[in-house]
This record gives sequence, C-alpha cells and structure tokens, in this order.
Amino acid sequence: MTAVTTTATRADVCVAAVSDAFKDSGEVLAHAVGIVPAIGVRLAKATHTPELALSDGEAFMMSEAPPLLKTAAAGGTPEAWVPFRSIFDIVASGRRHSMMGASQIDRHGNQNISSIGDWRQPKRQLIGVRGAPGNTVNHRVDYWVAKHSARIFVDSVDVISGVGNDRATGTAGRFHDLGVVVTNLAVFGYDESGLIKVSSIHPGVTPEELQEATGFEIDASDAPLTREPTPEELAIIEAEDPKGLRHKEVPE
Repeated sequence: MTAVTTTATRADVCVAAVSDAFKDSGEVLAHAVGIVPAIGVRLAKATHTPELALSDGEAFMMSEAPPLLKTAAAGGTPEAWVPFRSIFDIVASGRRHSMMGASQIDRHGNQNISSIGDWRQPKRQLIGVRGAPGNTVNHRVDYWVAKHSARIFVDSVDVISGVGNDRATGTAGRFHDLGVVVTNLAVFGYDESGLIKVSSIHPGVTPEELQEATGFEIDASDAPLTREPTPEELAIIEAEDPKGLRHKEVPE
C-alpha cells in the first residue's frame, strides 16, 4: 500500500493554489498547461467545482480523467467526443478557463510565448503566439510559471502573445479576464489599475527573495502566506500523481 504524504511540499502548495484559481469557474472546459496545473484542475473538480469539464488533451471530454500526461486511450472515462475544430467554438463562446505558461510576463499581464529579442531577428524562437491572443480576449486566463525569475517577470515583453490589461480596450476588452499568476514562489493578482500585485507568498519564501526574482518593483511586505492543502487534498494529489512528477516541475 502506498503511503500518503501528510506534509505539504512547495509543489503541493502550488497545486492547491491552481485549484483555488478554478473555484467557482462553473461548467466550463478547463485548459491547463503544465504538470502542476493539470493536477490542480483535477483537484478542483474532485473538491469544490465538480461541474468543471476536463478533456484528455486530445479529442475527448472525460468524466474521469486518464492517468496524468496520458490520453483516453490509457484509461479514464470518456463522456463526449470533442474534435479539435470544436475547441474554437468553445473558446469563442467563453466557456473555457485556461491556465497557460509564460516565457515572459510584464506588470500589466502581457504574456510572451513567441520569441525572445527583437521580433525581426529574435535571439530565440519559441512556440509562436499559438492560441494566446484568442484565449485572452474570449475567456478567463491565468498563468503558471514553474521557475520564477527576473528573465520571465520583465518590465516589457518582447512580443505580446497574451493580451494584458493595458491593451484590452474596445472590442478586445469586452470578455478580457486575467485572473491570477501562480509561480513556484507566490500567487499574484491584479490591482484596480490592472497592474500585477502580490496576493500571497509561499511558505519558506521571503519578500526579498521574491523581489530579487522579479524584474519590476513589487510589494510583498504585507502579503499573507499561500495556504497549504488539507490532508484530504493531499490524498487526492497523491492519487493523481503517484509518481511525484510535480516535484520534478517544482523541486524543494
């Protein structure tokens, strides 16, 4: 019998923070990029938001998710066929909640996953803007950063992939909804001006450490600690990730 962990790790704290981000999302399709976000949305569905819809990342809606990083072919319980073309309809209707990654993110929440350096001759070509523009102007979007650093949290992104709060005007701002940024050090939200603010800092992280890892000024002096998962949540996390893949994404 596998022993259940009773002490939360940094990775577990991050999973719980992701789960909290999906609280009260309702009956929408959860889109999670990364191991910790994938576990987090499963935790959300298993606890406070059972109506959350999960997919296998390929072509099926799942009432019971397959093993982590696997598709319906490896297990779980499919409940509907959702070909890729249908995802565009779901995005456009706003019935989706996405937690994407970010190669760069600025104080306004503009996100870059396209390239690093001058776009005319980039130093590094990344994956391109992909679905980031459409996601950010159609439905709730959060971000996950596994290795918080000043190279990611920058004063100005090199290319805007995901639309930030300062650019969400007119038609682009009608359904624009940036939520939180969860990292291995803290959880961020946005203030009334649309600027990133510290919502909580993870246990064991100091305000000085967080500021040093951020490329623009933040104030974490009065930030509360991010909550740790309950024993019941830890049991679910262990069941969803028995191989401990989350600890490779977020080492202690």
